[in-house]
Amino acid sequence: MRVTLSWLREFAAGINGDAAELSEVLSALGLAVERSWVTGTAPEGVVVARVVALRPHPGADRIQLVDVDIGSGEPLQVCCGAFNMVVGDLVAFASIGTVMPNGVKIARRLIRGQVSEGMCCSAAEIELGDDRDQILVLNDLVTPRAEPGMSLGAACGYQVDVVWDLDVGANRPDAMSVAGVARDLAAALGVRFSYPAYAISTTDESIQGLIDVEIVDRTLCGRFVATVLRNVTIGKSPLWMQNRLTQLGMRSVNSIVDISNYVMLELGQPNHAFDLARITDGQLRIRRAHRGEKLVTLDGLQRELCDGEGVIADGTDEVISLAGVMGGARTEISESTTDVLLEMAWWDPPSISRTAKRMGLVTEAATRNRRGVDWGQNLDRAMRRFIALAAESGVTAVDGFVDVAGNTPDRSPQPVRTRRINSLLGTTLTADNMADLLRPIGFGVQVHASGDSDTSGDGGSGDDVDLSVTIPTWRLDTETETDIAEEVARMYGYERIQRTVPIGKRAAALTPKQVGRRLVRDVLVGLGCDETLPMPFLAPGDLARAGMAEDGITLTNPLHALESVLRTSLLPGQLKAVAYNQSHRSGDVRFFQIDHVFLAPREGRLLPDEREHLAVALACEEAPEAVAVLDTITKALAVENPELQHSSPPGLHRTRAAHVMVAGKVIGVVGEIDPEVLDAFGVDGPVAWIELDLGALLDGPRGARSYRRVSKFPSSDIDLAFVVPESVQAAQIESRLRRAGGSLLVDLGLFDVYRDVGDGYRSLGYRLRFQAEDRTLTDAEIAQVRRHCIAEVTNNTGSTLRR
Repeated sequence: MRVTLSWLREFAAGINGDAAELSEVLSALGLAVERSWVTGTAPEGVVVARVVALRPHPGADRIQLVDVDIGSGEPLQVCCGAFNMVVGDLVAFASIGTVMPNGVKIARRLIRGQVSEGMCCSAAEIELGDDRDQILVLNDLVTPRAEPGMSLGAACGYQVDVVWDLDVGANRPDAMSVAGVARDLAAALGVRFSYPAYAISTTDESIQGLIDVEIVDRTLCGRFVATVLRNVTIGKSPLWMQNRLTQLGMRSVNSIVDISNYVMLELGQPNHAFDLARITDGQLRIRRAHRGEKLVTLDGLQRELCDGEGVIADGTDEVISLAGVMGGARTEISESTTDVLLEMAWWDPPSISRTAKRMGLVTEAATRNRRGVDWGQNLDRAMRRFIALAAESGVTAVDGFVDVAGNTPDRSPQPVRTRRINSLLGTTLTADNMADLLRPIGFGVQVHASGDSDTSGDGGSGDDVDLSVTIPTWRLDTETETDIAEEVARMYGYERIQRTVPIGKRAAALTPKQVGRRLVRDVLVGLGCDETLPMPFLAPGDLARAGMAEDGITLTNPLHALESVLRTSLLPGQLKAVAYNQSHRSGDVRFFQIDHVFLAPREGRLLPDEREHLAVALACEEAPEAVAVLDTITKALAVENPELQHSSPPGLHRTRAAHVMVAGKVIGVVGEIDPEVLDAFGVDGPVAWIELDLGALLDGPRGARSYRRVSKFPSSDIDLAFVVPESVQAAQIESRLRRAGGSLLVDLGLFDVYRDVGDGYRSLGYRLRFQAEDRTLTDAEIAQVRRHCIAEVTNNTGSTLRR
């Protein structure tokens, strides 16, 4: 939102001070100044020039030669890269010797063999606008007495002014107008704010019978005000209006459109002018659209409407306008228009927001209507302002307005406790202090005498309520006592509030689950794994490619059609990550992910069953490596008695996978991914896989982590290989070896899996490390414990020692 100092002073004449100081005040009020500049001060040497000839540059296709008359006799030749001029146009011209705002001094130059004796200027080059691509054509901006050679400022009637470009948040709809900014700034400076008196005259013709307005949906439209303007002629706006619109970043269109934009910028009230002759029977119906209805909007596009979108229809119930967003082409003002139906209304912000977003129509009017405009006195004020401005071009207004009411927000007085406000802000303000801060920005405030307070609302006991605050109709963002506290702080000045550090009863601490989650991350990073975070959305068919049921929850409004299914497993996303890395020659990756999956809602529930899972993908690794990683994780968490149960989980290898059991419950899977699944995702196998319900794992039984002293005596390693039936899990072999090794076995690892040993069998090779805490083990002791390990395995698992 842009504002100028001169325009602000029309509402608060006392606004004075250095531009930089006023910028600080605006920013402190929450209206952050993104930039500011002085306008109306074209550089000395920039004059009005008339184009007398145009011709191509003989040595450059993108440059033309322009002859201009600056009142000095012979025309001057200029090389110019813009082509928006015609012979006879008046343009801004920088003569030789002029120092431009960027510090460049204009000099005679030779460009591709042609002399250029000055420069035709764009608006941006002389800081009179933002357009950098076209030359500033002055035909409609200069006074009738303007002649070539006259200084630009004198010819255009520019006055020195300050322009501020403000970043107005969505929670400040009132500040989307010059008047709204002036109200805040005047309050902060302690000067008087008031609206000018917009005097209008009307004809004897009554509005009654000319137009009829029906609000079918009272929620959509809270108030609709309309009148009729006669003797309308479409022409150019006064120069002063064109200049102001240009300063605020809008281009001049014609007299009626410019007045519409001017009123919206000045008072914050969007409005729309219909050609009255094109409205059947002068009737308007405000209603919700029906699916399939169509409307050609002012931008020339035909738009199909959805159920519930706000529209204005005529007497035949045909849609003629998108309520609060954009008018329709059928009732557009044209050169032949003589009678205008002028409307101003308050529209339901959520309804306008949905329509504008769906259709991509982020117009100035829609931006204000979706934030919430004033439904009170400002509607009548804006109507009068429009009529007064239009009267300067001979337009007359009939007597009276049509004013139809719908539903508007409640503005009952809000009970406010000074004690509560002070506790939120860390201040010691009295009720009178707060009243003095709120009244200048339009809040109605009644200060209660002791024992005279109202106990209604959330004010607590009667003695606690010190104020009754009536929120103005232009502050839709303010509803509660906390919102009012924010206004008190804003007007008091955040910089005046002493900074304090909140004191808690105890220092914050991580929950056991948070500690466990961090530990899992640390363990996996220590094992050489990298964390990945694929998106939670899958394409239709991704779950089936991963060998899983296609029972993912489908989104009704996905960001992309190929990402419309919520994942039920982390497997598809990890496979895509592995495939991507392999396609970039990073094959042996080790990935892990801690993230949520979305299962079907539990019985009687509406929302998905959302759970946190842990997944580990080890490319170019087999199932034993996944088991080893799982073992490291469970040991780090001190999980009690984890077990593996041979099975064929979906998506995993039929004979090289198992369910992970803790306390008799399945909490996940471990093994290798099915080769067919790997092929479907374009992954070169094998890939070892772990996926666990992390919440169930961390909530399960966990003991104390045990530590053993590091022995100073040497260790001894032996290798044992067993021919093991396929039905016997590697974990069972490991369990037997640990039992037989006892306290002397300090480390155990599977280092080899070999399958070409006979049908239904495989060879598993283990490395065992033995060490005592108090002595060096003898050969006899090593031999004895080795025999115990072999016997334990062969006697209990149906395995044999491989020779």
